[in-house]
Amino acid sequence: MATEKVPMLAEGHRKLSDEVRRLKTIERPAVIDAIEEARAHGDLSENAEYHAAKERQGQIEAMIADIEDRLSRAMVIDPAELSGDKVVFGATVQLLDEDDNKKVYQLVGETEADASAGRISYNSPLARALIGRTVGDEVEVTTPAGDRYYEIAKVEFK
Repeated sequence: MATEKVPMLAEGHRKLSDEVRRLKTIERPAVIDAIEEARAHGDLSENAEYHAAKERQGQIEAMIADIEDRLSRAMVIDPAELSGDKVVFGATVQLLDEDDNKKVYQLVGETEADASAGRISYNSPLARALIGRTVGDEVEVTTPAGDRYYEIAKVEFK
């Protein structure tokens, strides 16, 4: 497993912690019960319920391991404690596109990204183009729909 830090907001850390708790307290016991019930039906070689439950158990354990790994490497960042005029992780950036339409995005961790809510991963092409820039800078981003040009109108930390 990787050893680099995983930046995330406190909200994202809380959601991952809640998810691992749910997997351990609800999903894991439910699949164990399903395995026991399927085992009681006899011949395991032709027992589809048993094999499905064992497969689900493997998925749950892999999910728990992945989330716990992310949490152990988490670098929780509170944007309210940041300041300055440069775009960094956690910043909320107001952009103007070529037609002077406003777009607002917050740079967040991979697990917190939701483009429809204006939250983009710090690893996304747009975020990578923005990081380190300041108000007034123009950025060019290559997207599947073609090249896009933006001007940074505002950088906030909230």
